[in-house]
Amino acid sequence: MSLKLDKISVLVVEDIHPMRNLIIGVLEALGVGKVYSAEHGGSGFAEFKKFNPDIIITDWEMEPVSGFEMIKNIRNDPSSTNKTVPIILITGYSAKNRVINARDVGVTEFLTKPFTGQDLAKRITHIINRPRDFVETPQFFGPDRRRRKIDEYEGPKRRQADDGQKNGSWDIHIE
Repeated sequence: MSLKLDKISVLVVEDIHPMRNLIIGVLEALGVGKVYSAEHGGSGFAEFKKFNPDIIITDWEMEPVSGFEMIKNIRNDPSSTNKTVPIILITGYSAKNRVINARDVGVTEFLTKPFTGQDLAKRITHIINRPRDFVETPQFFGPDRRRRKIDEYEGPKRRQADDGQKNGSWDIHIE
């Protein structure tokens, strides 16, 4: 069954014009209803507040404001219009520390360049079909990092060292 995306809106934040147009073209081919765009994280945050999109797709490294900084603002700034908006981070960097940093800032999905239209469609489908709960602690606000549910779990804490601190055993989904 194919998704009907004509009712959703997506904000694309990408500083490289041809890449931004490519992503917009893929979204239009997928049938996304409204696509907004911005050239960097600063204008992206302004467009986010103006249009309140259903999904954000952003590059990581941009000037003068990175996608990383924009995500921090979306998740934590008091003026944010929707702190739980799903965010797909697109980047050319896939080193483990980059993935962990993205997870820790509140990214919903991670996509490494180069990618195909099908890769992007999978991430959007995952966001729609399997929305993630959000977690708020003194150190973190963002999508629940845990992907697996443990049906046999019966206690108040899911991890051995569950003391409210960041735990390195949480993972992020990368296909």
